[in-house]
Amino acid sequence: MSNLIDQQKADLAASFRWAARLNFHEAVANHFSLAVNDDGTRFIMNPNQRHFSLIKASDIIELDANDPGSLTGPDAPDITAWGLHGGIHRHCSHARCVMHVHSNYATVLASLADSNLPPIDQNAAMFYNRYVIDDNYGGLVLEEEGNRCAQLLSDPKHKVMIMGHHGILVIGGTVAETFNRLYYFERAAGNYIQALQTGRPVRVLADEVAEKTAQQLEAYPEQDERHFSELKSILDHEGSDYAD
Repeated sequence: MSNLIDQQKADLAASFRWAARLNFHEAVANHFSLAVNDDGTRFIMNPNQRHFSLIKASDIIELDANDPGSLTGPDAPDITAWGLHGGIHRHCSHARCVMHVHSNYATVLASLADSNLPPIDQNAAMFYNRYVIDDNYGGLVLEEEGNRCAQLLSDPKHKVMIMGHHGILVIGGTVAETFNRLYYFERAAGNYIQALQTGRPVRVLADEVAEKTAQQLEAYPEQDERHFSELKSILDHEGSDYAD
């Protein structure tokens, strides 16, 4: 088990490094987590107030979603990280990996009166009928707010939560799957926001084509694993210490 958790910590560390490289992070405020037991209540995540670009596997902490004492340990998580991720891992066992960021375009989308992402291109079609919008932002995500957010992800089909007034939260079964989804959502949101900036009408796919495309992309073999493996290979080639 320890070897598996060591690898999971290394994968999570690599995802932090790439999130920083892609400017998806917000100072030291955002957080990723990964469940490491069957019911999802034990999870690993980044320590409090550590910059994504510096996180190593050995920095990553293990927590129990049912143990409030987790907030008092060494490098205890930020209270909003605990509130959000603890709530989701406590209530949504299908959300094995959870990534929350304030990336630029996704946060712009979350700031619009209509935060829907229409299927204007192939990237956006990936998320057709597969996201939920939180219209009831209630302040910092402390425990009560985290439990409320978790209820919005009760349908396993919804892999993305567009957090109104806040940012984006993406879930998946593995670090690779979740990071790949986070990457493509930011790309899709960026394409949409920039299309709106032209002031010209956008071209929207028909519902049946958007759903077909989403299903095809979900079934596309190994794309997320291969993408993430290549990112780790780049880090390894550069001599990164993320896995230490």
